[in-house]
Amino acid sequence: MRLDRLTYEPGSLAAFYEEGFTALGALCERTWHDRLEIVAEGEAAKLWNPDGALHATELAFAPGDATSARDAAREVFPGCPLTFRLAETLRPSPLPLERVVLAGEARVRPPDQAVAEKLWRAQFSDTTRWRLMAEFKAGYHFSLITLVRCEIQAIDQHWSLHRLAAALPGGEPDEALARELGFAQADAGTAAGLVWPTAEPAEWQALLQAAIEADLAGQLAAIRTRQESYLRRELDRIDSYFEHYEQELSARATRSSSESAKLKTADRLTAAKAEHTRRRADQVARHEIRVQPHLDALLLVAEPAWRASLQVELAHQVQTLEARFVPRARRWFRS
Repeated sequence: MRLDRLTYEPGSLAAFYEEGFTALGALCERTWHDRLEIVAEGEAAKLWNPDGALHATELAFAPGDATSARDAAREVFPGCPLTFRLAETLRPSPLPLERVVLAGEARVRPPDQAVAEKLWRAQFSDTTRWRLMAEFKAGYHFSLITLVRCEIQAIDQHWSLHRLAAALPGGEPDEALARELGFAQADAGTAAGLVWPTAEPAEWQALLQAAIEADLAGQLAAIRTRQESYLRRELDRIDSYFEHYEQELSARATRSSSESAKLKTADRLTAAKAEHTRRRADQVARHEIRVQPHLDALLLVAEPAWRASLQVELAHQVQTLEARFVPRARRWFRS
């Protein structure tokens, strides 16, 4: 899910700067409601001095509706590059994988078999036969949640923040978990014997890439339409220019009776065609869309689920498989 942008508020941003620079070891003092004096050295000072030399400054937090010219080294404003650099510096590296167990229902009981079958058929409409092979067994369902800042480089630069949830091990998107995570309750009495999935960076990277592409599909479609329109206009302009230029050269060659002039014209035509191809390739490269994702948080979530062995007929093929029913989502996940 795409998270809404926070409204620019100088007071809140000043508090973020004060806490952030203090965490980096800098000395901070609020000299006024919209002023913050900072004395930084080392890691904190690298936001101004690459060598980390001692740096002292007073930052002013400009109103959101200010229209005068801004000094990015001493002022904070919407889109200020110093804010991005501070956020990047505060981000731990390597990114830690945190874990949490969500609390389940107060009364633990397996789902009714008829209800479970109905929900399965609603998810997998090509099911013609469904049979529970054994009783439901209590277990856990695991999901990988990530917070991603996406930078889309196009004619205009776009930034967006996304919270994505993918079920493990299959990577099925769980929009409800991503949306409702802020309201979930952690289970303080987690069983010590809970076995967490082994981290598999290569497989998880593929899952997260697919989740990011799916979440950005709508936004990228609009950007791609605009890019294609601009690219077509530029290509038409280039094609029109070189078409007329080549026609003019051909007409000159036709009118001239000198062999040397005709040879020179032929060389110019060859050069013009090469330049035409180069200009078109250059415009295609300029109108490419690049997506740069930045992972800010990784969270492995465990929640109560019911494991089941099922015999189902899908697409006229009988299969025996393991699946998990998650009460929170009222949804099945294949193991």
